[in-house]
Amino acid sequence: MTTMAADPVFLDTSLLVAASVKLHPGNQAARAYLTKLAERETPTCISPQVCREFLVVLTRQPVEGRRFSVEEGLAALDEWLQSCSVVDEDEEVVVELHRLVQRYQVKGKPVHDCNIVATMLTHDIKRLGTRNAADFDRYEPEIGVDAVTP
Repeated sequence: MTTMAADPVFLDTSLLVAASVKLHPGNQAARAYLTKLAERETPTCISPQVCREFLVVLTRQPVEGRRFSVEEGLAALDEWLQSCSVVDEDEEVVVELHRLVQRYQVKGKPVHDCNIVATMLTHDIKRLGTRNAADFDRYEPEIGVDAVTP
């Protein structure tokens, strides 16, 4: 009998940042969640959007007292790129984003989170690991959200 790997989990920026900054209040919970996924051989995914957001957060100002240089931010991103698949944001994602924005009447900054959901759905990824579960509440009919909190 062959064992099938678990369904993939999309990791959002908040989770990656918490797991990358040792003094972050969510570090232990984020690392425990990621360890559990690894033990279950659960594939993890990110998108170019998450890569951009991750670099923005790490390099714009100190995160819990930790200031990242460009080189340190890129090195931290490289670690995630080694352990996660990067899914494309193509025209299909834009079509799905359009559908979701219309369906849920998304406006302003929440469009960024909507794009994550559009990317997930386009790639048939149904689970999201995040520290900001409330940002994704409206999409619960479409995806499952794993809230990772300290």
